[in-house]
Amino acid sequence: MKSFLRAGTAIAGIAFAGSALAADLPRRAAPPPIFTPVPVFTWTGFYAGINAGYGFGTGDNNNAPTVLGVNGASGLVAPGTTAVVAFGNRRNDEGFVGGGQIGYNYQFTPGSGVVIGIEADAQYVDFGRDRNRFALAGGPLLAGTQVFNPNGLSGLDFFGTVRGRLGYAFDRTLVYGTGGFAYGSGGGREFGTGVSSDDFQTGWAAGGGIEYALPTDSFLNFFKSSAVTLKVEGLYVNLDRGNGGRGAFGSTPAGGLVFTNSPGVVLASGNVARQRETEFAVVRAGLNYKFGSY
Repeated sequence: MKSFLRAGTAIAGIAFAGSALAADLPRRAAPPPIFTPVPVFTWTGFYAGINAGYGFGTGDNNNAPTVLGVNGASGLVAPGTTAVVAFGNRRNDEGFVGGGQIGYNYQFTPGSGVVIGIEADAQYVDFGRDRNRFALAGGPLLAGTQVFNPNGLSGLDFFGTVRGRLGYAFDRTLVYGTGGFAYGSGGGREFGTGVSSDDFQTGWAAGGGIEYALPTDSFLNFFKSSAVTLKVEGLYVNLDRGNGGRGAFGSTPAGGLVFTNSPGVVLASGNVARQRETEFAVVRAGLNYKFGSY
């Protein structure tokens, strides 16, 4: 019995000593929590998209008709023949505008900061081209002749721009200005067989807009891009340097320009002294898919 009591006392002493030693050991600290940083949005990257809107003319679109008489010395008709050419100058620079764009942005500091970029776009234009017609009496004009309205484009078929962009990003919202080179082409639709009316003009464009980047998991992100952006933009376009220049209305089959004061040409009516300008403004909305940095 005494042996059993001694054994119990020894076991209790060992247990008590173990508890005391355990109390003296340092406590094991829990590992620190791991935080995954949230990516900071940046506008840096390539993008491509589509746009649609409305355009309206800002210049005079109701000039008096231009009527000219030409003979063989002009190079537009065969020797010994004459013709009368007339241009209606009632332009209808108003209607639907739609197309696409590609570009690249670079943001100096992710999050909020200055953004620079470059963008090129091409636009279909439905400005009611049939409002500005060409009429011919006599002739005919030689095959390969080109004629174009001395007061501007007979009608705009398409235009495009190559512009720089400069703006400031407030995280996913970008406010920007833009400006650069512009070009356009168009013509009437009633010029007859063998006569071309195409007229190409160049000029400039300027404007501004606001763009917002949707979350990456937006339902519009069909192409799994790094961002989908929506924009609203206003643009002024001035096309003022055409193939003909001031007072020119045609070119011969050999490519020589014919002016209203060229040999063999008589200006019967109309004012062609002003600069050949086609100017209009566009308000449009667009959607872009951005590829590259987050």
